[in-house]
Amino acid sequence: MSVLSSPFASVEHAAIWLLAGLSVVTWALALIKGWQFSRLNREDNEFLQRFWGAKNLEEGGRAAAEAPGSAARLAVATLNAVEDGRNGSELARSINREDRLERALRQQVQRERRELESSLAVLATIGSTSPFIGLFGTVWGIMEALKGISIAGSASLETVAGPIGTALVATGVGIAVAVPAVVVYNYFLRRVKVKTAELDDFAHD
Repeated sequence: MSVLSSPFASVEHAAIWLLAGLSVVTWALALIKGWQFSRLNREDNEFLQRFWGAKNLEEGGRAAAEAPGSAARLAVATLNAVEDGRNGSELARSINREDRLERALRQQVQRERRELESSLAVLATIGSTSPFIGLFGTVWGIMEALKGISIAGSASLETVAGPIGTALVATGVGIAVAVPAVVVYNYFLRRVKVKTAELDDFAHD
């Protein structure tokens, strides 16, 4: 009796279809994050050229207000902190200027980091759970295959190998889904750290 004819084979098939869906999500996120980082690097490079080429801080501030990108938002947050210190309440003016600037820079860098890290948790989850989903499908398939073999009353190699081999497909699919997810996650986690370091350098400058 083949596992494919078992009424419980749908569990194994459901696991495989779920893994296929997770694989689609992985590659979709890889494309989205790749586009996000490419666009961000282009925007930051264009802004930094304009900012450091400005004649004075006011011109640099106008360039930051008009430009997209994380570096531009960091510059805007800094200039806003300076402006709040000048025109804000008595309490705001009483705070040390260096402390106020440092806090504004640190908060904006953290906001940019959180935005860059969005969706990475999904990739980490897919990478860690896919093998177990595949293993669950395999265990269920083997269990039902053994039941079928018991009912058939035959333990020949042909009877055992077919259903067991079919059940092992789920584990293979689970590993095939997990490996790209882990690789993509580690790659973009590294790019987040590099971009955060670049923002920290710009903040210090």
